[in-house]
Amino acid sequence: MKGQAYITGVGMSEVAVRQTRHPLLLTLDAVREALDEAGLTIGQIDGVSTYPGRMPAYLGFSPVGADELIDALGIRARWYAGGGEISSQLGAVVAAATAVRAGLARHVICFRTVYEAAAMARPDEYPPLRRDRVDGASQWTAPFGAISAANWTAQYAMRHVSKYGLTREQLAQVALTDRAHAALNPRALVREPLTMEQYLSARMISTPLCLYDCDRFTDASTVLIVSSGDALDEVRCTPVRIAAMAGSVERHSWDQAEWMACYPTGAELWKHTDYTPADVDTVQLYDGFAFYPITWLEALGFCGVGEGGRFIEGGKRIALDGELPLNTFGGQIGAGRLHGFGFAHESVVQLRGKGGERQIPGDPKVAVATSGGGPLATALLLARD
Repeated sequence: MKGQAYITGVGMSEVAVRQTRHPLLLTLDAVREALDEAGLTIGQIDGVSTYPGRMPAYLGFSPVGADELIDALGIRARWYAGGGEISSQLGAVVAAATAVRAGLARHVICFRTVYEAAAMARPDEYPPLRRDRVDGASQWTAPFGAISAANWTAQYAMRHVSKYGLTREQLAQVALTDRAHAALNPRALVREPLTMEQYLSARMISTPLCLYDCDRFTDASTVLIVSSGDALDEVRCTPVRIAAMAGSVERHSWDQAEWMACYPTGAELWKHTDYTPADVDTVQLYDGFAFYPITWLEALGFCGVGEGGRFIEGGKRIALDGELPLNTFGGQIGAGRLHGFGFAHESVVQLRGKGGERQIPGDPKVAVATSGGGPLATALLLARD
């Protein structure tokens, strides 16, 4: 369909920890897989988009930039972008979709490469981020011992505990569901199921979040190819349309914003489409911490604000055979921290019916993929027309 943007090829490298394969080579592995699925050649690619671009001061977090990929593959890019000051990880897909809709490119490689586990294992090659003084945004959190996103997220989770009655047993359903689905995913980092007893006995990280509520560092690359509707005659796969997209930053601060950015983002998404939450067959919701999918379910209108815990209680509703399957590849808690891009990748896999053992029943046609927590958020509504 002209004037529209589609995800065509998707690709993923090996997902592991402490990889020795160079992160650029992992990226090339994922690119090759995506090109092969789409039936495209590198000569047809004329755009590249990534988040957040190469970060020399923190290479484990982002070791590969758009310019490196362009040079490595000899891409003749008419448009490219890479930066962290966007609405979150999948904001790179929003940028690519906007570019192809505007006619600035026909086929754009979008990628996110992470190398944090390997970087921690090889600090001489990938020096950790160190500061001699506390400044910037950290001056408002670090002096109080809030040095991790787990601490920052926990304050929002505790509001749900105190104001809406969220219980640990309800919160556990995200981690238990992720791990159950990861067991069916051959690429998942952790394939052992998790029991409620194990969850409740795990050490606390930042109340109410325990060890199993946190995602885990991974070394991997994920690629999505965003194509113009005018160029679909060049691809051989089933295209998945980006039916709507939204992103927001209420205030770029973890300790001052009243609500996490997913809430305005979720409401905004439905303003750009005729689809409604009732049309959605699966949700792939960012789970850097298990609390995030609960807020996304509320923000997207699947339940009321404060009702997320009760919505997923018992786990049946979000199971593979439930009414709203969640994170069918295992999410970042089970499959590994692909840092946002894994949710869009899995949405496409499910809408194409290629999930294998983890394929949801029926004929799914509509999915929501999200990224971000705290002050940043992006949502994509994907449809197989």
